[in-house]
Amino acid sequence: MGSIGRNLNILFFPYLAQGHMLPMIDMAKLFAAHGVAVTVLTTSGNSDLIYPTIDRFNSSAGCPIRLHLVPFPAAAVGLPEGCENLFSLPYDVDITKFMEAISLLRNPFDQILKEFRFDCVVTDIFLPWTYEVATENGIPRIVFEGSNFFAACASDSIERYKPLQSLPPATETFVLPGLPHHIEMLRSQLNDHSKVIAFMAPVIEVMNHAKEVDSKSYGMVMNSFYELEPDYVEHYRKVLGKKAWHVGPVAICNQEKVDKSGRGGGNKGDECLKWLDGRKPGSVLYMCFGSICNFTVAQLQEMALGLETSGHPFIWAIRNQGYEWIPEGYEERIEGRGLVIKEWAPQLLILNHEAVGGFVTHCGWNSSLEGITSGLPMATWPLYAEQFFNERLLVDVLKIGVAVGSKVFGIMPEDRPVVKAAALEAAVRSVMGEGEEAEERRRRARELKEMAKKAVEEGGSSYNDLENLIQELLKKKAEAV
Repeated sequence: MGSIGRNLNILFFPYLAQGHMLPMIDMAKLFAAHGVAVTVLTTSGNSDLIYPTIDRFNSSAGCPIRLHLVPFPAAAVGLPEGCENLFSLPYDVDITKFMEAISLLRNPFDQILKEFRFDCVVTDIFLPWTYEVATENGIPRIVFEGSNFFAACASDSIERYKPLQSLPPATETFVLPGLPHHIEMLRSQLNDHSKVIAFMAPVIEVMNHAKEVDSKSYGMVMNSFYELEPDYVEHYRKVLGKKAWHVGPVAICNQEKVDKSGRGGGNKGDECLKWLDGRKPGSVLYMCFGSICNFTVAQLQEMALGLETSGHPFIWAIRNQGYEWIPEGYEERIEGRGLVIKEWAPQLLILNHEAVGGFVTHCGWNSSLEGITSGLPMATWPLYAEQFFNERLLVDVLKIGVAVGSKVFGIMPEDRPVVKAAALEAAVRSVMGEGEEAEERRRRARELKEMAKKAVEEGGSSYNDLENLIQELLKKKAEAV
């Protein structure tokens, strides 16, 4: 990588949640590798999460990344000290307070823009107020969306055409109008804003604010690559008429084992990796639902039985607290065949281990993309957010996924009907099994893995799109002088 952006100075401001911070830090590393002067803004309590990877990058980089820390106003909103990341919030803490505290970062953000001469800011979609502050300071804002072009196009289709308004009340299935592919979904898989629970109202408010200002922002950077969803890159740019650059998969920049094992602040990967070393290639299933997803006891028990009866070795990374959900005698029955990891797991190392042959995922975009770059077929189990759109991309468009059967959008675990063990067992057997259909899924997954690698290499589609963005910003800077 060269010094193309040597005269460009960019601030990156991620949302204070692991799933948002990690890809944006990876993206910042890509910009810095192109010679851009990069500063990352976050709070003091989040420094441990990202400092090690920035420090390792800086030890070998020609253009080091600067980390700027500001205090998190926990006390001002009545939050306990240390609650500076969505991942670290106790279950009984009101998310409204957390979001209120984030909005109080407006003044520190304004101060850093006034203190340093940034040519551009890249801020998370969940920080829409940064648009007004950046505009007041005469600085273009680029939005980091954290998802993909397909999900953005699907969301636009629903907002633009409002297909549910003309859907007969008894009809559950509908087609998303105006998209390059025939995409069917269930009414129940969309967020029903009329049933929003009180504590989620601030989230809806932030998203509405984001819709209002994102169209006014300079453009959007996507953690995706052209070859993955070419029809939707073109649809987004030409049909929707929006500016966007694909610069991913950004996690590929983590090639060293220490970067993969420490990603997300964890450092306990040895046990499961040793366990994997003793398994046959492609024989193990990995199941994980991200950093903030929880389930009811009834659902966890069905998951446990589904993995057990599937007949395949598995690693299950689970966030739920406690052990009261574990079925009687379960640990004895799965001993030697299944490994249950509480809380954190080194996901990148697990997914890239040769023993792993399939991935059960909640379809969060970070996890979906990590599965794609690892060349794995997936069993899809979306829960909320844009995850049901991502499922359709994996299953219907890319044809590397098998749906487990999650049919209801639900943020709270008790809002989601229990998916039975038999459904998980069937999906696992389909993903991990033999036969022409399973082999074709694996072939496509391997093909996408190679495309992903080439996209971020010099001359690849994402490398070139990042270069195009940098050149455009340099031109804008020159014209402003």
